[in-house]
Amino acid sequence: MEKKYDVTALGELLIDFTENGVSSQGNPLLEANPGGAPCNVLAMLAKLGRKTSFIGKVGNDQFGSMLKDAIESVGIDSGNLIMDDQVHTTLAFVHKLPNGDRDFSFYRNPGADMMLSRDEVQKERIAASRIFHFGTLSFTHPGVREASCYAIQCAKEAGVAISFDPNLRPPLWGSLEEAKEAISYGLSQCDVLKISDNEVEFMTGETDYGRGARMLQEQYGIPLVFVTLGPAGSMAFYRDLCVKAEPFLQEHTIETTGAGDTFTGCVLNGILEYGLDGLDEKKLQEIMTFANAGASLITTRRGALKVMAERAEIEALIAGRR
Repeated sequence: MEKKYDVTALGELLIDFTENGVSSQGNPLLEANPGGAPCNVLAMLAKLGRKTSFIGKVGNDQFGSMLKDAIESVGIDSGNLIMDDQVHTTLAFVHKLPNGDRDFSFYRNPGADMMLSRDEVQKERIAASRIFHFGTLSFTHPGVREASCYAIQCAKEAGVAISFDPNLRPPLWGSLEEAKEAISYGLSQCDVLKISDNEVEFMTGETDYGRGARMLQEQYGIPLVFVTLGPAGSMAFYRDLCVKAEPFLQEHTIETTGAGDTFTGCVLNGILEYGLDGLDEKKLQEIMTFANAGASLITTRRGALKVMAERAEIEALIAGRR
């Protein structure tokens, strides 16, 4: 089948309410940013000139219309975005902690993204893609879990490479054991894994993140693993290679929302360029350096989906280090 899309992703599309100062009365002001990890990844890829497509569901409400417009405005194909007449768009409130990390409160019981069903997934859209990407927020409830498993099956049958980011959000799970099961399933299905340091520890108990990543790679037979280490940069594991890339630390970081998704979009762009078979240390170093630079730029902006960095900005940041 002709590959119409470089990457198709399935999952949550929601509103991230982020803090943006205080009002004249001293009340916190919240900005409604388009969000959701899968579409953040696609937005970065679209910015790099890739053809992207999204499978998911929002409410047929003001926020749902805003999100549909937002993804279309950045070049993501919305042909498999469903508008739900019964359930409202999912909302997330992002609170920045003193150490720069984030705390999430979700209004999602139910939220429209949970309502995607198997029969709403367009199989031919996945087959027409080079990479299929997903996370675990689409495994928190039975209906959308079935839709996600079906989509993964469609990708496997069509020989589409599968990318997975656990994107662990503990408040959305009935128990952490359920979250672990969903992540374990994702690990067993993917060709490319992007995982954060805290997720490596969650799955393996290891605080030596390199060792933990190798354990996961060997246990699940994953060809390529990327580990993000926050301000310490990133690592890649491919066959017998372990490659490290230094971070780009920003003086003017506002928030880290979307940094991991930006990283993922950039590394998938590298895989689209080089393929999964012919990678070496030099190519992995180049891919991760680009991804680290892209992720660092997004931390200087509020939101993510609509403010992804241009290729030229990322390249200029890298050139400035040389």
